[in-house]
Amino acid sequence: MTPLLDIDGLKTHFFTPDGVVRAVDGVAFELAPGEILGLVGESGCGKTITALSVMRLIDRPGRIVEGSIRFDGRDLAGLSADEMAAIRGDEIAMIFQQPKGSLNPVIRVGWQIAEQFRRRRGMDRKRAWREAVAMLATVGIPAPDQKALAYPHELSGGQAQRVMIAIALALQPRLLIADEPTTALDVTVQAQILTLLRERCKDIGTSLILVTHDLGVIAQIADRVAVMYAGQIVEQAPVGALFAHPKHPYTRGLIDSIPRLGTRKPRLVEIPGVIPSMAGTIAGCRFASRCSARVEHKLERCEIEAPSLVAQGAGRAVRCWLAGERMEMDHAGRLL
Repeated sequence: MTPLLDIDGLKTHFFTPDGVVRAVDGVAFELAPGEILGLVGESGCGKTITALSVMRLIDRPGRIVEGSIRFDGRDLAGLSADEMAAIRGDEIAMIFQQPKGSLNPVIRVGWQIAEQFRRRRGMDRKRAWREAVAMLATVGIPAPDQKALAYPHELSGGQAQRVMIAIALALQPRLLIADEPTTALDVTVQAQILTLLRERCKDIGTSLILVTHDLGVIAQIADRVAVMYAGQIVEQAPVGALFAHPKHPYTRGLIDSIPRLGTRKPRLVEIPGVIPSMAGTIAGCRFASRCSARVEHKLERCEIEAPSLVAQGAGRAVRCWLAGERMEMDHAGRLL
């Protein structure tokens, strides 16, 4: 199947007085039509910058310096500002973090949805309003005709996120990017939002990139997972395979750090150390200073030579010198 989105060698750097920050440094992945991809990693790993790069929303001092972003055969990185503006909202849409901060505080939410239909579909005010109310009903907002008249500050966090989903899906885009869509929502509302996103995307055939630091969210909704660390993808796999047999030490560390009901531990598992600075050149593997598997196997190569992302078969790829085709890890991060 021809991918809807094909990113290859994407590099997005920020040119600051203190040096070049390589926020995204050689990211590559594909997304099939109708597929849900989870882009996961801890804060500062480059997830959001990758998403903003796809949308061509990188402001100075940042810019895309290398690579291609092919959407339905077109390289978005080479389009003019006007050509890209025509694609945003219509073919590619994004749900940003903090929904109330993304909504206009002085415009009723119904008109913020209706604007999509008026500007992109040429509808008159009455028809656009009817479509906006229908979208609010579609995303599960009760009494949608009344809530359409509300201002953003009159909505709960979950309702505001549903409005953002309605705006993003109003024109039935082929690709939706959701950046931490359940941040600051309680567990019940979070589950409802994830179910809504999955069902609506499946209903209209929209591909979804879900950006999150929460592996629990990924397990609920994603078909496939790409794990990011320090500006690079370190592992890709179908969601079931990733949780059953993670092949990168960082992925294993993320999974082990998830609290589990019914399991007692003296303390939560943590990954020691911090993400390395992205300002400057890193000689070897970016995870080397935090990797217990490297220490156990006394691998000096990890500190002096950077591994490539290597295909492992069955839709898997790993960026690790230890990653042979049969490599698996136990829950202590030791090779089996």
